[in-house]
Amino acid sequence: MSVSRPYAAGVAVLLALLLILPGLASAAPSHPFGSHRQSYASGTLQPGVGRAAADQATARFYGIWKARYLVPGCQPGDYRVKADTATAHTVSEGQGYGMLIAVMMAGHDPDAQVLFDGLHRYNRRHPSTANPDLLAWAQDAQCRNVGGASSATDGDLDIAYALLLADLQWGSGGAIDYAGEARRVIDAIRTSNIHPSSRLVNLGDWVHPGSPQYYNATRSSDWMPGHFRAFAARRGGDWSSILDDHQTLLGRMQRDFAPATGLLPDFIVDAHLDPRPAPPHFLEADTDGTYSWNAGRVPWRIGIDAAVSGDVRSRDAARRLSQWIRAHTDGDPTRIRAGYRLDGTPSFEYSSMFFTAPFAVAAMNDPGAQAWLDRLWNQMAASNGYDYYSDSVQLLSMLAVSNNWLRP
Repeated sequence: MSVSRPYAAGVAVLLALLLILPGLASAAPSHPFGSHRQSYASGTLQPGVGRAAADQATARFYGIWKARYLVPGCQPGDYRVKADTATAHTVSEGQGYGMLIAVMMAGHDPDAQVLFDGLHRYNRRHPSTANPDLLAWAQDAQCRNVGGASSATDGDLDIAYALLLADLQWGSGGAIDYAGEARRVIDAIRTSNIHPSSRLVNLGDWVHPGSPQYYNATRSSDWMPGHFRAFAARRGGDWSSILDDHQTLLGRMQRDFAPATGLLPDFIVDAHLDPRPAPPHFLEADTDGTYSWNAGRVPWRIGIDAAVSGDVRSRDAARRLSQWIRAHTDGDPTRIRAGYRLDGTPSFEYSSMFFTAPFAVAAMNDPGAQAWLDRLWNQMAASNGYDYYSDSVQLLSMLAVSNNWLRP
C-alpha cells in the first residue's frame, strides 16, 4: 500500500517529537537485562546451567510476578505492587521491590521505564506525614493510607537505591530527574531513619525518643550494606561510617547470639547500648527474636553486597550463613524450613521460597557450595510462585544469582 507524502511527513514529525520530548518515549537502558555488564567479585559462584539459561529462568519468573502483582494505581499512569497483606493492598516495601525489579528488567521488558515512572508517581502521591520525602507505608485498594501515614525504613531504602539505578539506566534528563529524586530520598532517610547515636537504621520515621523500646531498636533485614555503600559514593557525609556500624553489629550478633549458625533475629533491641534479640511480640509476632519473616531476607542483602563489592566482612557473614544451612540440610534445599531459632532449631516444619531463595545469594560467596548453589537454583527455576512476599524476594534473589544485579 502506498503512503501519501503528508502522512509520511506527519509520521516523521511524530517520531522526532518522541525522540526529543522527555517522558514521551522510553530511553534505551545502559545496562539491559542479560548484558551482564557489571561483573561480580573474583571467586563469586554462578549457577552451573550457564548465563543464558539463568537469564531465561529469571525472565520467565518475572513474567509470572508482573502478571500477578504489578497493577495500575488509582490515577492515570500510576503503578503499584499488589501485596494484599492482612493489613493493606499496597505497602512501601513492595513499591521498593517493584522499582528494583523494573529497573533491572529494562531491556527485557520494553515497558520497564514506564512502569518504574508509574511506581515513582504513585509513591509521590503518598508522602509520609512525618517526613514528606519518604513514603507512607500502606494503602488500601482505593489508594487511601491505612495504619498511619508514616514510613517503613526498608521500602525507602530500596526506593532510593532504585532511583540511583534509574539514573544509571536512563539518565536524569527526562521527565523525572532520577538522580535528584534519589538525593531527596537519601537525605530524608539520613534525617528520619538513622539513630542519632548508634547510626543504625530505625524502624521508620514514626519512632521517637518517648518510646525508647522502639526508638532504640533496629530490624536486621533493613541492614543493606550495598545500599549504604552506594549512598556514601553519591552523597558522602557519614554514610561510610553508617555502613561500618551496621557491619560491626552484624558480626557482633552472629558471634554473641548465633555462633553455630550465623542467623540473625528479626529485631534487635537496645541496639545503641546493649544489642540483643527482641523478646516475643516486640512488634509483630512471637518470633520477633528469631530468624523469621523479616530476617529471612538477610542472606540476600548481605550476600549480594559480598558478591558485588567483594567486601570481606559481608563475604564472611554470608559464607557463615551458607555453610551452616548447607550442613544443616545435608545439601538438600527442600529441607530448608520457614524460620529458625538462632541455635538452628526449626521454628516450623513447612518450607517457603521466601527462606530458600536468599540462601542462594549467600551461597555465591561459599567456595565449596557449587553443587548446593545449583540445587537451590534449580528449585527456584522450577517454581511457579506462591504469594507476593515470597515471589518478590525470590525474583530479586534470582536477579542477584543470575548476575543481573546492578550497582550505581
